[in-house]
Amino acid sequence: MAERLVLHIGSMKSGTSFIQNVLGHNKARLQDAGVLFAGERWRRQVAAVRDLISRGGDDQEPLDPQGPWQTLADEINAWSGTAVVSMEFLGPRSPDKIRQIIRSFPDTTSIDAVLTCRDIARNIPAMWLESVQNGAVASWETYLDGVRKHDGRTPSGRNFWRHQDLVQIAERWADALGRPFLTLVTVPPRGGPPEVLWERFASLLDVDPAGCDLDVRANPAIGLATALLLRQLNQQMVVDGTVPWGYDRFVKHELSKRGLVDRQAQEPRLGLDEAWVTKAGRKQVESLQRAGYRVVGDLAELEPRPVPGVQPSDVPQEDVLAAAVDGIAHLVTGWAEAERTSRRQERRRQRMEQQA
Repeated sequence: MAERLVLHIGSMKSGTSFIQNVLGHNKARLQDAGVLFAGERWRRQVAAVRDLISRGGDDQEPLDPQGPWQTLADEINAWSGTAVVSMEFLGPRSPDKIRQIIRSFPDTTSIDAVLTCRDIARNIPAMWLESVQNGAVASWETYLDGVRKHDGRTPSGRNFWRHQDLVQIAERWADALGRPFLTLVTVPPRGGPPEVLWERFASLLDVDPAGCDLDVRANPAIGLATALLLRQLNQQMVVDGTVPWGYDRFVKHELSKRGLVDRQAQEPRLGLDEAWVTKAGRKQVESLQRAGYRVVGDLAELEPRPVPGVQPSDVPQEDVLAAAVDGIAHLVTGWAEAERTSRRQERRRQRMEQQA
């Protein structure tokens, strides 16, 4: 059985990809230190958490004993040291789901939840930029209004606060695990060295942070012209909130994250400087301070500060068109290379058949 299980539960846009990439890149080193980053690859954790969300609860089909979640749990239960699961979809789970997670590890001595936190002034733009990469059609102004009003009737307000209401997320997990078993890790202010976040997280695993290689793939935000292009594309492709087949692979990952993200240095960034954001952020900080959770870092780092940048109306259409041209060029180049590779493989196969 695992002596200890550390569940990194998010929140979204709080350096989760960086931490996950460091954990995956240093899997062997961590295992030598007695820490298991569960699953052959991190995507196994993603599949496991999605399986957990959709099965095993009230009015849900039971978990498959050979399914992704139970397979991951079996691996953890067979480990003798510390095991780590890092998946931000765990954060907003209901009390019933959290109890289901706990029941999956009946013999584990200690289950700890780690909630990484970033100020909402940076997270509001980041969440909108992420949303358009997932097929959202809401404008920045509409999105901002839904967040400001906490409007659960809109996808904007509902999705943002589900993942960014740190007070509620922390309270649910602390109630289920016990207050001493929840730790908040704050993300340093903009411009701080990335190793600080890893050092804070690694301290909870009782491993030497310097013993891990931090040269991992980054997950940079897209620029504003690219975001406006993707939103226009979504308005053409998404019907009644349903994204077409292949969207995640071809639009989110190939076009955006592998292609247009390279334009970020030449595109303006989305800015945010609103009094209500400062007020909402400070209210969160005050509530977390009163709750008295263990904190690695400083809750003062969650105090909102103005995010430099421009508004969508400031972006000329020529910039959006330039992003579109670059995007088409990226896709056509990729398709041509894939076709060339396919033809080479076919010629090689034919030669091998002739020689046989």
